[in-house]
Amino acid sequence: MPDSDLVKLYSDRILALAADIPHMKRLTAPDGTAKKRSHLCGSTVTVDVMLADGQVSDFGQDVKACALGQAAAAVVGAAVIGRTRDEIVQARDQLVAMLKAGGPVPDPPFDKLKVLLPAREYANRHASILLALEATIDAMDVASARQNA
Repeated sequence: MPDSDLVKLYSDRILALAADIPHMKRLTAPDGTAKKRSHLCGSTVTVDVMLADGQVSDFGQDVKACALGQAAAAVVGAAVIGRTRDEIVQARDQLVAMLKAGGPVPDPPFDKLKVLLPAREYANRHASILLALEATIDAMDVASARQNA
């Protein structure tokens, strides 16, 4: 990858988000936990959730990812409290469409994922970018199953 492409991909905004990820403390007794890993780059995101009335009421995450995965986790961490599974699935699907099909930026409150538009051209980075949303969905599924057992 040429240096100019790296500069475009790793913008100051992406690096600022990566340096300030919300909810970077695991929950002590979560309703659900999930860990997702990108097989391509080895990035991992572990998410803990608490649910109340089908919405995320508390959230914790452990992010070991590249700057792009960290930036995505920062946006997710800032937006996830109060969201339903359907809203998070929609954000994930919109992010996939933005990255892979030239789709629009995800709807608010996940619209700050716009910062990752330059990553469209780098398919090998997409899996890391999606980890936080995918781990959140899986953790919510675990929590729902426990609550409904």
